[in-house]
Amino acid sequence: MTEPTLHEVACNDAQGGHRMAYWQWGNARSAHLVVCVHGLTRQGRDFDVLAQAIVARAGGDVRVVCPDVVGRGRSDWLRDPSFYQVPVYAADMVTLLAQLHSEHPIDTLDYVGTSMGGLIGFVLAGHKELPLPRPIRRFVANDVGPTVEPAAIQRIGAYVGKSGQFPSVQAAADAMWALSTTFGPHTPQQWLALSQHMVVPASERSADGAAKTTSAHPVGEGAWVLHYDPAIGVPLRAITPEAAAQGGAVMWSLYDAIEARTLLTRGAVSDLLSPETAAAMTQRGPHATLVEFEGVGHAPTFVDPAQVAVVTNFLFD
Repeated sequence: MTEPTLHEVACNDAQGGHRMAYWQWGNARSAHLVVCVHGLTRQGRDFDVLAQAIVARAGGDVRVVCPDVVGRGRSDWLRDPSFYQVPVYAADMVTLLAQLHSEHPIDTLDYVGTSMGGLIGFVLAGHKELPLPRPIRRFVANDVGPTVEPAAIQRIGAYVGKSGQFPSVQAAADAMWALSTTFGPHTPQQWLALSQHMVVPASERSADGAAKTTSAHPVGEGAWVLHYDPAIGVPLRAITPEAAAQGGAVMWSLYDAIEARTLLTRGAVSDLLSPETAAAMTQRGPHATLVEFEGVGHAPTFVDPAQVAVVTNFLFD
C-alpha cells in the first residue's frame, strides 16, 4: 500500500460544525488502531513513511489513521480562529475515534503525537472522563512536554501564517526548509516528499470551503499556497506568560494521570522541549522512556530509518 485512502468525519463546534479529513493506511478492518497526529502547521501526510513502516511491522494487520487537524490539509477551516485550541482538537479526536470504532471495533489503541499532536495526546491519554472506545495502550510524545519553552513559541509564532504564494512546489519546499532546518538532516528527495502535501494549487483553495477564500494573502493563477489556515497562529500569538504557565500546569496534571506505556522522543537540540522537562517526564506520571536523536531539533520527522525503528520497536515489542 503506497498511498493512503482519504476519509472524513463530521465534528461539532459552536459555529455549526466542521469536517475533519483523515488518511488511512493498512487494514481498515483491523482491531489494532494507531493514530498519528501532526504538529502545528503540518498535516497527516507527514506520517507516510512511519505509517507504511508500522503496517509492514504488523504484517498488514493494523489500521493507521493520520488526521489533518482542523484548519490544516484537507480539513475545513474554522469560522472563528480563536477556537484553534487543543481542547477543540482533542474533542475532534474523540469524535474520530467514535466513528472508527463504530465502523470496526477497536481492541488496541496506540497514539503517536508530534508537538501539538503530543499535547492533544496528553488530553486523550490523561483525561479519564473522555469516552474513548479503549484506553490508549502505548503513547509516543514526539518532542513535546507539558512545559513548552517560551522562546520556541515566539519563534514559531513569528512565521505561522506569514507566507504568501509560491511559483512551484519546489519553491515552496525551499522556503519551508529555510524555516525548518531544525527538523534535522533530510535528503532533497525526502524533504520534497514531505513538502508536496504542505501546499495546494491556489485554484483549488475555494473547493475546501468558503473560509479559505478570505485569506489575507491573495493568490494568482498558477500559484501554490500553504495548505493551512493562516489564522491558526492567532491564538498562539495571543498567549501571555501567565496563560502559558496555567496551561503548563494543566498539561502536567494530565501527564501525571497517563497510564499508557509512554515513549518520549526528543531532538537533542530541541528549543521546544528542554532537557529539564524531558528528564522530569521520565521521573513522574507514566515515567516515559526517553530517546534523543542527535543533530535534530524541533521536531524529528520519523523519516530517517533509525527514528522509524525507535517507534515501531516501541509499538510492537
